[in-house]
Amino acid sequence: MARGEITLSEIRSQSRLWAEALQVFEQHADEVARQWSEGVFDEVVFTGCGSTYYLGVTGAVQVQDASYVNARAFSASELLLFPDTYFSKQRKTLLICVSRSGSTRETVEAARLFRTHGMGSVWVVTCDSTSPLAQEADLLIAVDAAQEQSRVQTRSFSTMAVLVSALAAALGGRDWRQLGSLPSALEGLMERSEPLIRQLGEDTSITQFAFLGSGTQYGLACEAMLKMTEMSRVFSVAYHILEYLHGPRYAADANTLIVGLVSDSNRGEESRALESLRPSQARLLMIADESSALAGAVDEVLALKSGVPEWGRTILYLAPLQMLGWYQAVQRGFDPDNLQFDPRRQNGG
Repeated sequence: MARGEITLSEIRSQSRLWAEALQVFEQHADEVARQWSEGVFDEVVFTGCGSTYYLGVTGAVQVQDASYVNARAFSASELLLFPDTYFSKQRKTLLICVSRSGSTRETVEAARLFRTHGMGSVWVVTCDSTSPLAQEADLLIAVDAAQEQSRVQTRSFSTMAVLVSALAAALGGRDWRQLGSLPSALEGLMERSEPLIRQLGEDTSITQFAFLGSGTQYGLACEAMLKMTEMSRVFSVAYHILEYLHGPRYAADANTLIVGLVSDSNRGEESRALESLRPSQARLLMIADESSALAGAVDEVLALKSGVPEWGRTILYLAPLQMLGWYQAVQRGFDPDNLQFDPRRQNGG
């Protein structure tokens, strides 16, 4: 099997699993509504490790935007080390634990510590319904089919992100069924984006990636940074779009690709910030739902053309960037299926 074939097949399987995720959520929608109504929570806390922490960062913004209940995300390692700081018996908390395997030590221990140091309920979003974390759940939402062979989280991350988007919508009284067009939107996006993403992915003159996003897109920018780092080992950073202007911009040069995940609601401000980076000579790729208003502002524009409300389309930004990381890795001789494989060592470097 060629290098990266397992990871590639998992990236390409996402639309089918998103459809399955929405079917799974439908089976839990009534119980979600019941526990949310009866819980009367003061706050929502997301937790996870690595990719799933970044998913929680996005999920917290989605929940707060939809429900107006204060929502935050903390890495499970922080909750494990400082439970008295982050958990309180004075606030009723909904702790939402996100984990692909459901066996990540820090996340499992954080859920258990919550029972001692906090007050409220534990909900679990995972790809393993029989895992130790699943056993800690007051409410379990699992899509076991999204589990992966690859160490790199791709379809598991995005499938759980679809569940979290549906969950946030339901908590805020939105019609989560509007997410039903996400699978077909993803298929169209991946087909349209392939030539551009392959071109950029095979360009090894790029020595630095900067992934920029704000609001719900910030967590995805962090996840894109992680995917590029672990697969291709190219130096990568993630920032809020406007924050990048306050110092980090000076590290950009002609060998930098800056990727901006642009929202509808703040498109003007965000696109102006990206356009202001032109003097750095970095290449600029902007991803937005529609491209017409952005033409000429940057080097490349990728349009989602989702047909999904802004609150529900967030996860679409990520899939092309997963492919970007995959192409960069394979072009440089790395194997995304085996993160320990390093051609530099194979060649005695």
